Amino acid sequence: MPKLDLEAIPQINLTGYPPVHADKVQGRWYRRLAPATGIVDFGASHVTLKPGAWSSQRHWHEGEDELVVMIAGEAVLVDDHGRHSMRPGDVAVFPKNDGNGHVLINESGADCVFVAIGRPSATDCHYPDIDMHLDGATNAFRRKDGSAF
Repeated sequence: MPKLDLEAIPQINLTGYPPVHADKVQGRWYRRLAPATGIVDFGASHVTLKPGAWSSQRHWHEGEDELVVMIAGEAVLVDDHGRHSMRPGDVAVFPKNDGNGHVLINESGADCVFVAIGRPSATDCHYPDIDMHLDGATNAFRRKDGSAF
């Protein structure tokens, strides 16, 4: 059946971030939709941000397009152009290699929910506000000078 039973897909809040950069996403809970459904050409996550939680550290990808659709609640999209309210039905897109770092932050007192769609790639991811860089070739987080955490 094409309709997903979200409750049957495990909700997790894991992060690969080094501990020094992981605090902002502790209230981010997500379900990976593609692995649970057999979809292989793109990835999708059903994400819940608890009050105060961030979707990620502010970042941009060299080789991955991203699309976000807000379903419930409210978040603030922070990017190179400022702060933008995201409410149910709003859509934001982040073309690969555009250099526009972005993050969703739940500054409200209630959960917000969105779906993020992308096509993971083995290319670099940049974090403009912190001393962190994801090396796409090794899938390892490093400091901007290349040193390990």
